[in-house]
Amino acid sequence: MIRIPQVRVIDEEGEQLGVMPTPKALEMAQERGYDLVEVAPMAAPPVVRFLDFGQYKYEITKREKDNKRRQRSVSFKEVRLSPKIGQGDFDTKVHRAIEFLEDGDRIKVTVRFRGRELTHPEIGRGLLTRFTEQIKEHGVVERAPLLEGKQMHLTVASLHKPKEQPPKQVGEGKSTEGKPAEGKPAEGKPAEARTEPPTQPTGRPAGTNGPARAPAAQPDTNGAQAPATKPTDAVATPVASQPAPAPVTTGE
Repeated sequence: MIRIPQVRVIDEEGEQLGVMPTPKALEMAQERGYDLVEVAPMAAPPVVRFLDFGQYKYEITKREKDNKRRQRSVSFKEVRLSPKIGQGDFDTKVHRAIEFLEDGDRIKVTVRFRGRELTHPEIGRGLLTRFTEQIKEHGVVERAPLLEGKQMHLTVASLHKPKEQPPKQVGEGKSTEGKPAEGKPAEGKPAEARTEPPTQPTGRPAGTNGPARAPAAQPDTNGAQAPATKPTDAVATPVASQPAPAPVTTGE
């Protein structure tokens, strides 16, 4: 709620309507179907405008998100050298430091001493001086070389503005490459062979290996079914023979 008695009014099209009492400006905004939004509270008198307050808040939030996405914090990079570094490695370190400075980062150039190398700190100081001479077009030395323990280092600030970070696309980083489609094997890998168990036949054809089956029982001439015979490889049980009956004599 605006408690100031008089305000400077701007309509929905950006035209100034002049200074008027706050109740009158609120009544005009309601007649046009807008809200009375205070856009410059520190002005004398405060500036108000006819706006859709919901749309106004949405645009402010969206603008803040875009600005935050484009901001890039300045990071601190480190380049390490040694007193016995070769010319090729030295040039590589210089090229890397220039890349950091072009991105707007600050760098810390460090020379590490080992063993008796610590007795000759002038070698490290000369190395740092030669290093800063090659990057002077991209950065300025903030701190002179300082020996701390077994390390000598200096700090260089960039002369370039930090680069804006591009907004990330929706779904970025989720690549579908390398994933085979459903139902298809991946390239370079043979398809897995699936073996089905053999189905058992319902009947065995003639001439196949294995024990023979007993033939089906055949009915006899009297209509009774004869018992099924045993397989041919079964051992028959011997039957003992019975003696013939003795003749019967009479008394004649």
